[in-house]
Amino acid sequence: MAQCGYCGTTILFGGVRDGAYRFCNNKCHQNAYVLRVAQAVPADVLERQTEEVFRGNCPKCRGLGPVDIHKVHRVWSALLLTSWSSSQQVCCRSYAVKSQLGGVLFSLRLGWWGFPWGLILTPVQITRNIIGMCAGPDPSRPSAELRKFVQVCLGAKMIAASRQNAASAPPIIPR
Repeated sequence: MAQCGYCGTTILFGGVRDGAYRFCNNKCHQNAYVLRVAQAVPADVLERQTEEVFRGNCPKCRGLGPVDIHKVHRVWSALLLTSWSSSQQVCCRSYAVKSQLGGVLFSLRLGWWGFPWGLILTPVQITRNIIGMCAGPDPSRPSAELRKFVQVCLGAKMIAASRQNAASAPPIIPR
């Protein structure tokens, strides 16, 4: 089984290929490109921005930090169709636990109805949420995932700024 070149998720079927790399979807493929651009961000700027996000208020509930990356897992099924997802959220621990509890309840109610994947994946996704609720990232320092998220955001700002500068540059008129 392959792993996503950006988020590390296991890819069972499909995905997006780019040379030797494979990504779980187009969003991860784009984020990997932005991350490559963001390698130009100085380390001190990246650390300062990461600490600001980590020590800041939660962007979801405006509660006190620390803020980090938390994952919520869901599954729903209908007869032969099963869909499962894992999403990342930048939020405080309190908001994350509520979201993960919501993922457990969602999966408990809608996950079991597909054969065979609903019966297999529902306990997996519920367990992943419970582990996230009990463990979660270390509250004493930013995680590597948060650092990567901040770096992608900085890279996206760099790309937007370079596009804006290119658009606002006066046209070159050949002689």
